Amino acid sequence: MASKTQSKKSSAGSDEKARASNSHDIKTHVTAHGKARAAQHSSDDEKVPIGRPQVKLDDDKLVEIFRQMLLCRRFEERTAQMYQMRKIQGFCHLYIGQEAVAVGSVAALEEQDYIFQTYRDHAHALIRGISAREVMAELFGKKTGCSKGKGGSMHMYNAETRMMGGNGIVGGHVPLATGVAFKSAYNDLPEVTVCYMGEAAVNQGVFHECLNMASLWNLPIIYIVENNLYGMGTAVHRASAEDQLYKRTEGAYRIPGVRCDGMDVLEVYSEVKAAADRARHDRRPTFIEAITYRYRGHSMSDPATSYRNKEEVQQWQERDPMARLEAQYPKLFTKDMVKEMDEKIKEEVQDAIKFADESEFPDAEELYTDVYVDCAGYPK
Repeated sequence: MASKTQSKKSSAGSDEKARASNSHDIKTHVTAHGKARAAQHSSDDEKVPIGRPQVKLDDDKLVEIFRQMLLCRRFEERTAQMYQMRKIQGFCHLYIGQEAVAVGSVAALEEQDYIFQTYRDHAHALIRGISAREVMAELFGKKTGCSKGKGGSMHMYNAETRMMGGNGIVGGHVPLATGVAFKSAYNDLPEVTVCYMGEAAVNQGVFHECLNMASLWNLPIIYIVENNLYGMGTAVHRASAEDQLYKRTEGAYRIPGVRCDGMDVLEVYSEVKAAADRARHDRRPTFIEAITYRYRGHSMSDPATSYRNKEEVQQWQERDPMARLEAQYPKLFTKDMVKEMDEKIKEEVQDAIKFADESEFPDAEELYTDVYVDCAGYPK
């Protein structure tokens, strides 16, 4: 369950009990010196809305949300296999465990809204309308990929679906997203920009510059921090003096800061829907910290064994977003229904692998396309 706003208690014991039952318990494994460390995320600020009541969605919407999460999960599992088979080269960051953030947030948006993502961008591309074939082909470096095979894992892009690309530089896409939001405000268009980032990005200087401008200029943008607790292998409380990240924006930039349970797809939907309405109608930005967890390492080269243990991972897997949605609607998500859906998705992903494997690599001349508006005069 998500954290709730803490009520004032007369005794310290009551306070402690309330925090233990209502907060996100975030445990880290060992430091370099082998000492266990734990940090707790909770709120004692009555003014900060945490755990917004979930909106009710119809059965078709719920089924589609579940299908998208399952598609992201199966796609990433096969992506890991293809990487191990050396079909995929370079960096590769999996999204397994975090599906509720991408699916819940995108479900709350409209077609004209923009999305900017980090290098962990496969899931966002899939649910924003880029086919599994195009995403897998891009991972394979083939010219049938969504970025013509030249972007790879970290640069999924499709202008038609307003998936404005993954970005490899931590925090580097924040000014790009802020600029697009400025465009929407300047032209008085009913568009919202969503800028996803990891928790480490909030310590970048450009992040603070952009939030200051977004508030000053009343930009229709939502900044979503997918706080999976670790910046590579460094726990968030070891890198941030204020590790309750949502608290950073209200006082400094007058931007509402909220926290939601990033393992609960419906809570993510509720928070982003409210933020999108605020951006679209009131022209005000919002900062959302979604507490989530990646089951795999930071990237395929990270075994994720030196900074956390199996017990911690298992605790978070027990809060798996798909299992929780199934448990909430047992009559809708029957075993037979889920099994049939899973089989279809596995076939879709297998088809994407076959398509990518059989596609051709880009021609050498493609090195010079999409670089300059006009390549005349440049050596080829």
